[in-house]
Amino acid sequence: MKLVLVIALIFMVFKSHAATITIYDQNQQPLPNAVVWLTSSVTMLDNELPNAPFMMKQQERQFTPHVLVVPKNAQVEFPNADSIMHHVYSFSKSKSFELKLYREQPQAPITFEQTGVVELGCNIHDWMLGYIVVVDSPFYAITDEQGRLSLNIPQGEYTLNVWHEGFSDISSTESQAVTVSNKNLRYQLKQKVIPRVAIGVDEFDDY
Repeated sequence: MKLVLVIALIFMVFKSHAATITIYDQNQQPLPNAVVWLTSSVTMLDNELPNAPFMMKQQERQFTPHVLVVPKNAQVEFPNADSIMHHVYSFSKSKSFELKLYREQPQAPITFEQTGVVELGCNIHDWMLGYIVVVDSPFYAITDEQGRLSLNIPQGEYTLNVWHEGFSDISSTESQAVTVSNKNLRYQLKQKVIPRVAIGVDEFDDY
């Protein structure tokens, strides 16, 4: 049984190709900044995590990138590139943690062991907001301004998962069974995406 599974997985790898996926909102408009990942019911070979941690930087009093996607068990560093101190925290169910007031670099990265959406804030700067989306797949990306992304993925049957910060419930995702072949994939969201209201940075804040 194990030998058959290994042979099937090797065949899938050789059949890999670049799949283009386009995400549309409820008004059939291309949706930028949507997080997309594909999962399979077939056991996949474990992909090694990168040696270097992922990075969620604080720069110009904002989280950069605003949305970061990482695989389960990834480590994330939170360097402070500002000349002021930040106090990073999250009360999210999938990962709760706190990095108290610090400059430059915390001592150790944070490991994200559970899948889900982790909402980030700064206890000093209320307008700072960021997200880390932890997924159980090596096949993930964020859509560009045309609502598109490209993944190098084996052909086969998958579940396509989508998350966007404009969902009314930021812990929710949308999912649909798809077939990855030579055809491009298109997916239209079922729920409404609420436009994000950007909160201005207080340039006169000395903290």
